[in-house]
Amino acid sequence: MRYAGLIAGLLATAAVHADERDTRLFEMRTYYAHPGKFEAMLARFRNHTVRLFAKHGMTNIGYWVPVGDNPERMLVYVLAFPDAESREKSWKSFIADPEWIQAFNESHKDGPLVARMESLLLRTTDYSPRVAEKPAAQERVFELRTYTASPGRLSALHDRFRQHTMKLFAKHGMTNLWYWSLEKGQKGEDETLIYMLAHRSVEAAQKSFAAFREDPDWLAARKASEEKAGGSLTAPNGVKSLFLKATDFSPIR
Repeated sequence: MRYAGLIAGLLATAAVHADERDTRLFEMRTYYAHPGKFEAMLARFRNHTVRLFAKHGMTNIGYWVPVGDNPERMLVYVLAFPDAESREKSWKSFIADPEWIQAFNESHKDGPLVARMESLLLRTTDYSPRVAEKPAAQERVFELRTYTASPGRLSALHDRFRQHTMKLFAKHGMTNLWYWSLEKGQKGEDETLIYMLAHRSVEAAQKSFAAFREDPDWLAARKASEEKAGGSLTAPNGVKSLFLKATDFSPIR
């Protein structure tokens, strides 16, 4: 009976977790402004785009720029949609909106603002937290991390995050925000994990990761996972990190 109760409790916990999973379709867009156009690009988002996105059923999650130097004049932002069909409808109605057309044309009087754009469609993993999309009580920085798994080892990488890594991140003062997989049909869907953390500062992040990497629980988990998989779970140079700060018009800060 004792074991039956334990199993029931575990099943209930799993069910609650499933209920809380964020099943929306996310879109992460990265814009690179033409030289001299970065502030104008931000102003168009601040004064027009963010509001018009919401008008057309898009949920503004966050808008970020790199911490420190930004030689590529980069803006990263994330939107959420109920599903793929809603996303398609929202973008079509947004692009056709007379107010957007006017704002777009006026901003292009001295030339286009955006040199190039990248888009990724994302789904949260089954272990991703449900994030309170609102400003935090204090200033913080965000870290966007992209992992490329070794061939055939993405599932093992997910298992390690699910069972060990997230808990250890929290133990060492990092805030787990989103963990995403690429939506099916995109290049790299079978090898990519994208996630975002929050830290008090870049310096705090560096201290947290230093402590994390020396944690005996992490060393044991990494060793066990690599022995089981037959090698490293990430490809050579397969971990990329970008520190970001929220813009003044970002819902999450």
